[in-house]
Amino acid sequence: MKNGKSYLPKTEEIKRKWHVIDAKDQVLGRLAVRVAYLLTGKRKVIYAPYVDCGDFVVVTNLSKVILTGKKLEQKTAFSYSGYPGGWKLTPYSELMAKNPEKAFRLAIKGMLPKNKLADKQMKRLKLFKDEQHIHNAQVAKVEK
Repeated sequence: MKNGKSYLPKTEEIKRKWHVIDAKDQVLGRLAVRVAYLLTGKRKVIYAPYVDCGDFVVVTNLSKVILTGKKLEQKTAFSYSGYPGGWKLTPYSELMAKNPEKAFRLAIKGMLPKNKLADKQMKRLKLFKDEQHIHNAQVAKVEK
């Protein structure tokens, strides 16, 4: 800051990195906080809440993520079709067995801002059940 003026980040100044996170034996909520922090770009010096300056995040091994306490039996995911009586409650035990990516996506979406930036940030999130992912080229290019 020079002369007491605020810095306004420009979109061409934003440099996005790729992060690969292994979710094996990690708690779902605590991992989601770390990922949401990377997606929003809050760790960067040029962070501004109205500019999308977050990074790409690849999360692998989501089938081996842990839920603490009795959340596996008691917690439910809610969805609504918009029609009368069109609501569904899915227990997390069923959701984690069939689609752990959806459970993780729901956790992160709740932690992002409730505006148009959240959609852009969610597009940079790449989720995979196992260790293999298709973004090896992007990650390798960054690590060199």
